[in-house]
Amino acid sequence: MRNLLIVLLVGIALCFSSCRKDFAFEQSSGGLEFSKDTVYLDTVFTNIGSSTYRLKVFNRSDKDISIPQIRLGKGTASKYRLMVDGMTGEDADHSGVGDGKIFDNVELLAKDSLFIFIEVTSDVASANPTDFLYTDQIQFTNTAGAAQTVELVTLIQDAVFIYPQRDINNNYEQLPINFGTTANPEYITGSNLNANDPVNGDELNWTSQKPYVIYGYALVPDGSKLTINAGARVHFHANSGLIIARNGQIEVKGEDPNNNDPTNLSKEVIFQGDRLEPDFADIPGQWGAIINYSTRTDNSITHLTIKNAVVGMIMQPLNDGDIVRIDNYKSSQIYNCSNIGILSQGGLINGENLMVNNCGQFCLAAIFGGTYNFTHCTFNNNWSSSKQFAVLLRDFIETDTAYIVNSSTNSYNFSNCIIYGSNQMEYYVENKGSEVNNYNFNNCLIKFNNSQLNETGLFNFNSPTGPYHNNCYISKNNANFVPRFKDISKNKLWPTEDLTLAPYLMTAATTSSPTDMLGKSRTAPVTIGAYQFIAN
Repeated sequence: MRNLLIVLLVGIALCFSSCRKDFAFEQSSGGLEFSKDTVYLDTVFTNIGSSTYRLKVFNRSDKDISIPQIRLGKGTASKYRLMVDGMTGEDADHSGVGDGKIFDNVELLAKDSLFIFIEVTSDVASANPTDFLYTDQIQFTNTAGAAQTVELVTLIQDAVFIYPQRDINNNYEQLPINFGTTANPEYITGSNLNANDPVNGDELNWTSQKPYVIYGYALVPDGSKLTINAGARVHFHANSGLIIARNGQIEVKGEDPNNNDPTNLSKEVIFQGDRLEPDFADIPGQWGAIINYSTRTDNSITHLTIKNAVVGMIMQPLNDGDIVRIDNYKSSQIYNCSNIGILSQGGLINGENLMVNNCGQFCLAAIFGGTYNFTHCTFNNNWSSSKQFAVLLRDFIETDTAYIVNSSTNSYNFSNCIIYGSNQMEYYVENKGSEVNNYNFNNCLIKFNNSQLNETGLFNFNSPTGPYHNNCYISKNNANFVPRFKDISKNKLWPTEDLTLAPYLMTAATTSSPTDMLGKSRTAPVTIGAYQFIAN
């Protein structure tokens, strides 16, 4: 009986203790701490939503508190949106979903914290007309008086948007692309560039006044010419790119800043993705490719940077017998492509002062033959894969059932070039046809170390006068004939080695290229590759 009484007394005590208010939240009197006093949201294009940014709010006190209100300073008119600990706030527009502007009575336990996630979508008209900054603040009210605040700052950039239209069934505009047969054309989401577009005006003349943002593939139609002027910035959304039709023309007119400063790209034309956050500055594969079907002889590209694509440049014939061409391709660079830098199928490229760096498979893949003249070019591949090459040359393409060989005489001419990278073999040639192809490598530095292939056939480097390699330096390990680039990871591929210690980087050959990629004069001693020597 006594034991039963003790149990009853303990039970009653527990009942009373469990009825107490465990979480008695007091109204906040301030004293919150924040992970940042200002949240800088990176540059966004007008009317395009930002990435999500994070702010952490700390309650360092020993008391459970209730913050009377967390709100945006501009209230429901703000272009910012918040999510506070998973909550979307008041439903001011009665849409059934909180609009992320105002949050009442937000509870925060002692010695605890909460997350606030921040996004913005704003037009440039809402920004300060002087500096194009759009600002607001998160306000945390309390019983002590003035609210605590965290500032929000975003740069809004105006842009020209080129995108496919939707039809009455809400389907995106499709471009009929004939991949080699008129019977079974394929389609791709995109839009035709128009010289008299009702919104953008002349879409065939791109300038440096505003950046261009491309959704889907923009097509340069047959009979049209796309001119891209110095300083233009072009941003491609995911799975987007540029197509030049069979009888279309492209002229990229980037310029050298004339100060030999490799960091000054003010007059360079730049193709890149549309993610402007610093974390995306060097992420490969953010957008599709430049696809060139043009057979015209007047295509010209000068001072163009292509970065972070899947494939930088695809040259693909639409019809049998077509020769896709870029007759003037100078002082340009391609880097950080997740697949290939330049993929050419039986094309013609006259390239001078080109730099292609770090691609998932190949910097240059010239398949199905073609005609290639590269002078003072640098192809370097340090991609972390054992299967990559800097340069691949083939006279065939492979289908599911057979090899298709280019029956023409193909010509590959490399003069004063560097072919290098992190693998033992950065150069590979493969032939399936019986035709005699012309391979001419003059005054080049080539990384090639394969005991089974050295000094055989197309890899006969033993003779200094040919038959394919004239006066070339062959790097057979990581110790000899190293170009010692400034910084491969940052695409700074100019040699920094004292040329008296690296004679393999000099050429006595007469060069048809009087200046290097940066506009620096090629005075003796002339350096091979796209860049003249720059001392550390």
